[in-house]
Amino acid sequence: MLAPPVFKAYDVRGLYSSELDEDGAYAIGRAYVEQFKPRRIAVGHDMRVSSPSMAAAVIEGAADGGADVVDIGMVGTEMVYFAVGELGLDGGVAVTASHNPKEYTGMKIVRRGALPVGGESGLLDVRDRALRGEWREAARGQVLKEDIWDRFVERVLSFVDAESIRSLRVVIDAANGMAGVMLPPVLERLPQVDAVRCFFEPDGTFPNHEPNPLLPENREFIVAKTREEGADFGVAYDGDADRCFFVDDSGEFVPGDFVTALFAEQVLEKEPGGKVIYDVRASWAVPEAISRAGGVPLVNRVGHSFIKQRMRDEGAVFAGEVSAHYYFRDFSQADSGVVPFLLMLELVSRRGSLSAALAPYRSRFFLTGEINTPVSDVALKLQELKERFGPEGRVSHLDGLSVESDDWHFNVRPSNTEPLLRLNLEARSQELLDRKRDEVLDVIRS
Repeated sequence: MLAPPVFKAYDVRGLYSSELDEDGAYAIGRAYVEQFKPRRIAVGHDMRVSSPSMAAAVIEGAADGGADVVDIGMVGTEMVYFAVGELGLDGGVAVTASHNPKEYTGMKIVRRGALPVGGESGLLDVRDRALRGEWREAARGQVLKEDIWDRFVERVLSFVDAESIRSLRVVIDAANGMAGVMLPPVLERLPQVDAVRCFFEPDGTFPNHEPNPLLPENREFIVAKTREEGADFGVAYDGDADRCFFVDDSGEFVPGDFVTALFAEQVLEKEPGGKVIYDVRASWAVPEAISRAGGVPLVNRVGHSFIKQRMRDEGAVFAGEVSAHYYFRDFSQADSGVVPFLLMLELVSRRGSLSAALAPYRSRFFLTGEINTPVSDVALKLQELKERFGPEGRVSHLDGLSVESDDWHFNVRPSNTEPLLRLNLEARSQELLDRKRDEVLDVIRS
C-alpha cells in the first residue's frame, strides 16, 4: 500500500498499513535510489511496532535498486544524519513517524551531507517513481551492519565541556521513544548528573502518553514531575528524539524561541561573530540575543529542509526553530535532541538556574504560542489579514504573512496538510498581547 498523500512537505508519514505498508516502503527505498543514484546509504529505524519490518523493506528496495546499504539498527533520527556524515555516505533513511500516534509509520529521507529530501527537493519525484513501480535493471547492492554508537556519543559530548557540568538533578521524559535508548550511554559519561529517568523503556504502543510534547496534555507529566523532584530542569522528548522541550526549575514550560536565544548566546560565546538562523515565528528575543552576543541573525522560512540549506549557504553555526528543532553546523547542519540537552546542562551549571537565565526574556517578551484555527478559504483569510493589519507595520511574505510594528508583530502560516491557519503573535506587554491576539483572531475566525 502506498497512498499518495503520505508524501508530505518535509517527510513521509501515514497510517500503517492502510496508507503505507512494507510494499510501499520497498517502493520508496527503490525509488529513492533510482532518483538520486546513491552508491551507499544508511537506514535506521525507531521503536514503533511496525518499524523493523518497514526498515527491512526499505533496505530491500534500496539494495535491489543497486545501492549498498548500511543498516544501523534501532536508532534516533539524528543518528541516521550523523551516520551519513560520519561514514561519508550518499544519503540515508530514518524509518520513523516522529511524534505521531502509535498507528503511524513514516520516513525522513536525506541525501549526502544529511541534506533533507522534501517536497521542493526531490521527494515528489521519489513519490512519482514509487507509485509507477517501473524499475530499471540493477546489480543488487550489499547490505552491511554498522555500530555507530561510540562515535555518536563522542560527537555529541564534543559540544560541551563535560568537566564544567556540575551536580544537577534533571527529570527526563523519554515518552517510551528513542530518547530512552540514546541518552543512557551519554549519561554514563556524566556521573555527576542525577537523572530521574521516566518512560525510558522503548515501546511503540506509547502506554503512558503520545510522544508529542507540543501538545499541552503531553507536557503535564514533565511539569508535575519536575516540581515534585525539585529538579534543576526537566526535558521531554518526542518519539524519534530529534526534538526536546524544556521545563525550568519552577516547573514552567520554556518556549522554543527562548531556548533558541539562550543557545545562541552560548554558541556565539564559543564562536564570536557567527551567523545564527531563526524562523519567522520567533520572538524578538532571538535576533536581539544573537546581535547582543555579537552574532549575525538571519530569519528564515519554517521547515528543516529550508533551514538546513540556508545553514550551508550562509555557513551558519547554529539554527533554532520555535518547534524545538535545534541545528548545529558541526553535526552535519542537522537537528539533534541530545546536543541541546547537553548544552542545557552546561548552561544551568554556569548560570545557576534556568529560571534566572530566562527572567530577562519573560519580563520583556510576551508570546501567544501557536494558535491553530480551521478556515474554509486560506488565501482569502490571509488577504483579509493583510488589508486589516498591513497598514500598521512592515509586511513580509517570506513564509505566510508577517506584520511587524514597533510594539507587536505576528506571523500567520497555512498548514501544509490541513485547511488551518497557524498564528504566532508577540507584544511588548501582556495587555497589548491580549488585545492584539483577540483582534487578529476575530479576523481569522469571522
